Amino acid sequence: MKIKSPKDFWAGLMFIGSGLFFAIWAVAHYQMGTAVRMGPAYFPVLLGGLIVVLGLVIFVGSFAFEGPAVPKFHFRPLILISLGCVLYGYLMKPLGLFVATAALVVVSAFGGHEFKWKEVLILYVILMLFSWLVFVRGLTLPFPLCPDFIANCPIR
Repeated sequence: MKIKSPKDFWAGLMFIGSGLFFAIWAVAHYQMGTAVRMGPAYFPVLLGGLIVVLGLVIFVGSFAFEGPAVPKFHFRPLILISLGCVLYGYLMKPLGLFVATAALVVVSAFGGHEFKWKEVLILYVILMLFSWLVFVRGLTLPFPLCPDFIANCPIR
């Protein structure tokens, strides 16, 4: 085993060190509290722990191991699914639940390795019915169903 990426090695150590420093500093100076009643040290300790985990991932990835090659990471699904979620959040108020859900499903479906309109349409109908039944009818959340420019939405 040898270091294949010195930059990742040192970056991983930096993340581990800074995450541990802030987590230990927060515990030493503030009360931790519990999950139900969080103290001022709760968030810095959790954030420091996440930084340590990220540092460990980067640190371990800096070494070259003998064995099969690591599969290539594809960014297209990550980007398109994230874009679909962001579009859903931004389109919900002006365009309503129906259009925002359609944008979410269609954009996220382009992130897959194959895209079939029939499957996407079935998924959209099922997700739309579920969302409408659970959130609008069941929980009575005030989600707009239709776009703002439609004065009288036929579905209430």
